[in-house]
Amino acid sequence: MRRTLIAAGLAMLCSLAVNASSFAASGTSCTDTLAPGTYGAVTVPAGATCIISEGPITIRGGVSVGEGATFVFGSEDAPDVNATISGGVRSSNAASVQVHFSTINGGIDLQGGAGPFGGPFGVTFNTIEDSTINGAVSIEGYDGFWQGFFRNTVNGSVDFNDNTVVDTDGNELQTNSIHGSLNCAGNDPAPQQGDSGGSANQVTGAKTGQCATL
Repeated sequence: MRRTLIAAGLAMLCSLAVNASSFAASGTSCTDTLAPGTYGAVTVPAGATCIISEGPITIRGGVSVGEGATFVFGSEDAPDVNATISGGVRSSNAASVQVHFSTINGGIDLQGGAGPFGGPFGVTFNTIEDSTINGAVSIEGYDGFWQGFFRNTVNGSVDFNDNTVVDTDGNELQTNSIHGSLNCAGNDPAPQQGDSGGSANQVTGAKTGQCATL
């Protein structure tokens, strides 16, 4: 299922033409894509789609993803497409938030979701992969189709709570190095390895709740 979703995402990446918003001191609204370069704050407005398939990108004022919006940076098959995001990544009831091969200074805070269906891919899914995150991670209340958190190095604690996804192979949380605690509660399905083929998370602090043995 995960491979099918990623293939759909890559097809959408290929179909988008490059049409970057101009950099401005007040920030950039992304409703299509961004060209490689440096930006201040980046906002994906409610209901909009921002899919970035070229890098490197530097974002100095954080990323904010609005209600029902989709933000995708890179893919697991393109390690040369990378970003440095200072100011963190935040979302409120977004459809999908996907970040690959990036350094995120300021943590990640993804709250809520927009349901399992809709958006540019037909189904919604979050995934944070192969990234270094300096700051706490909070992913809570997501109600999409699938969700993953793989091969990240986190300098801070991870809270993964109350996420309900449709795919029984969802809520995959594997192969992360977490310099803090890993806290999981109220997720359906419970956080798992799924079909990722990953390994146990290395956590310097406590593993609690549903992630106690993960």
